Amino acid sequence: DNLFNPSFNFGISLEIGLLWFVVVRKANTTILEEMSLISIYPYVVLLLVLVFKSTNALYFHIGETERKCFIEEIPDETTVLVNYKVELYDPRSGGFMPSSPGIGMHVEVKDPDGKVLLSRVYSYEGRISFTSHTPGEHGLCLYSNSTKWIGGTQLRVHLDIQVGEHAIDYATVAQKDKLTELQLRVRQLLDQVDQITKEQNYQRYREERFRQTSESTNQRVFWWSLAQLCILLVMGVWQMRHLKSFFEAKKLV
Repeated sequence: DNLFNPSFNFGISLEIGLLWFVVVRKANTTILEEMSLISIYPYVVLLLVLVFKSTNALYFHIGETERKCFIEEIPDETTVLVNYKVELYDPRSGGFMPSSPGIGMHVEVKDPDGKVLLSRVYSYEGRISFTSHTPGEHGLCLYSNSTKWIGGTQLRVHLDIQVGEHAIDYATVAQKDKLTELQLRVRQLLDQVDQITKEQNYQRYREERFRQTSESTNQRVFWWSLAQLCILLVMGVWQMRHLKSFFEAKKLV
């Protein structure tokens, strides 16, 4: 039940963020000694953004023919974990109950170029995992696999999207690699630093695309202004010649 509890997931993310902040503040390495306090602030702000962004637990209602889509900005080579649970509306109790095994969700994931990364039917509860290869906005669409519902029936879909190191099950990692608590903490911090680096690269990518768009727009505005000027000059010359011919024909000049 805690998996789809926003306050529970937010508490975990906040604890990890505070732990990382304390480690950065107390670390006594040569690199941190050479860095000024001003240079550390952008990393702290970016870390807080990642902490608040890491958990996107929500639920929504979906009808028989409805299609719900979500957009998530994801850096390249980043793991995304989607946990979901489907509940069926019960008209007798007026609430929602666990869905029957025959009703599931069709999930489709597209990258920023429109290429389908994932498209298949899943059961009424589970998790979906995929890795991004292109930075940008990824689309996640869900719709029911059934088209023969009882009239007026609705589904409630609980959705939890986790990106980057937040999609890693560190309990399983510690058990598999036989890590101590300290080693696991170091592993988490390294993963967070790696995710921050990916986020920075993605922001640089967005800045570069914005700069290219701005330059292209300015260039088009320049050429269009030049074209307008040429048209006005041609029209002016034509009008002057036309008026001259008119006056000569009327023997006014």
